[in-house]
Order: sequence, then C-alpha cells, then structure tokens
Amino acid sequence: MNYTIAIFPSEQVQQEANSYRKRYDSAYALIKPHMKVRQPFTLNEEDLIDAVSELKRIARETAPFSYKIEKVSTFAPAHNTLYFKVTPSEQLKTLHEKLYHGFFEGEKEYAFVPHITIAQNLSSGEYGDLYGTLKLKQFQYEEQAEQFHLLEQQADDKWIVKETFTLGEE
Repeated sequence: MNYTIAIFPSEQVQQEANSYRKRYDSAYALIKPHMKVRQPFTLNEEDLIDAVSELKRIARETAPFSYKIEKVSTFAPAHNTLYFKVTPSEQLKTLHEKLYHGFFEGEKEYAFVPHITIAQNLSSGEYGDLYGTLKLKQFQYEEQAEQFHLLEQQADDKWIVKETFTLGEE
C-alpha cells in the first residue's frame, strides 16, 4: 500500500484552497487540501505496525508549531502547478527531517518545498491566466500544526486518513 504523511490546514485555508481546486486541481476528489511532510512511500501490513509506532514517537517528541502562508507560488517550468507557499519554520523542517531518518530512512526525490497545492496539470493558457491573477492577491494565514496524519491510498486512488498523531502528546 502507498502512504504519505501530511498536515491538514485550518478549515478556512481548506475552503480557500478548494475554491480553486474544484476547477483547477485534477486531484480534487482524491484528497483534501494538505501539506505533505513526507513524500509517498510503500509499506506492507507487517511494517505498518512499526511505522505507526515510530510515528507516535516522532509526534510525542515534536511540539505543536505555527507556520505561515503568505502567497501563491509555482513549480513552473517543471510543472504547471500552483500552490499556497508555506514559509518553512525550523520546527517544520525538523519534522520533515525526522520523517526521513530511522524507520523512514529514504532518499528524497525532491527538495522540501512545503506547500498546499491549489491547481495542477493546467494547460499553459490556464496556468498563465490563473497565476497572473493569483500572484497579485494577498494570502495571509498563520496556521497552527497540532497533528499530522498517516494517509493511505485506496484502490480508487483516493487518500484516506489511516491514523492521526497529536504533536507533543504523551
């Protein structure tokens, strides 16, 4: 099974993201707005128990933290993807690093660019129009991360929450 680890933003940010995702994100029906802190990985049933145990330890050792969203950015020219750019705090970077060590040791396919996708797989015309509009808008959110989630990909490609981990909880 495929898994990933993500933080869900507040309802306010999810509503704002979904206002664009409904029309511009081909993954809209597959997953709700999120910030991945670990890229997708594969686990078998036997390893899942150990993974959950390790994620509980990481959550216990990580205090809740805040992060900011201040603008829309893009992965262009690599991808016509637009996202809410998350300003990476030290706590967020540390959580990300913990999710690539020990049990979760693995090579990072990409540099960590914390974000919440709002549009992807756009044509060049859609991308240019939408980015031209959104880069002029102000987005100011200060979010509090108190949990992260282990998400599991289903046979229909939808991602569901397999387990939730509360930061700093004994």
